[in-house]
Amino acid sequence: MRTLISTAFVSLDGVMEGPGGETGYRNAGWTFKDIDFVPEAYELKGREQEEATALLLGRVSYEAFAPVWPDMPEFPGYKAMPKYVVSTTLADDDLVTDWGDITILRSLDEVAALKETDGGPIIVQGSATLNHALSDAALIDRYHLLVFPLLLGAGKRLFSAADLDTRKLKLVEHETYSNGVQKNVFDVLR
Repeated sequence: MRTLISTAFVSLDGVMEGPGGETGYRNAGWTFKDIDFVPEAYELKGREQEEATALLLGRVSYEAFAPVWPDMPEFPGYKAMPKYVVSTTLADDDLVTDWGDITILRSLDEVAALKETDGGPIIVQGSATLNHALSDAALIDRYHLLVFPLLLGAGKRLFSAADLDTRKLKLVEHETYSNGVQKNVFDVLR
């Protein structure tokens, strides 16, 4: 079975919205606006591109990333790997043609079936709504979190607010950087 990894920049209070400066969010750009850049804090992001064998996105994140990421030199690994978009509304004609193989999945059952195929890790970038659904369905196997020492208050959160039984996590890798960012890698225990 393939490992499904949710990766995110999150504030200490769990907000994941607007880390890169997206419009429409009051605190947009919080990953670089108020925090000193320390290159070693982002080593995990490069490693993810090397280790992942597929990229999984929700529709909203796909629509934000697809016009930009194919030509960004920072994301060559993602351009080369197969991409999957979970959406009930996108059509094949809506997909970009310059970003490699892209497949639309229509349900969480299709995500579960993808996990059963041969291959390496599947990485989920952004995609707050998809993260909630995947977590609620117990489909996430690992979290790669870069936790920023900020409290943002309002905003989309990484974790679902569903009333579920406790899920235990095992911290398998961690580091704190000089700018206060913490790397936390958790396996979801089953």
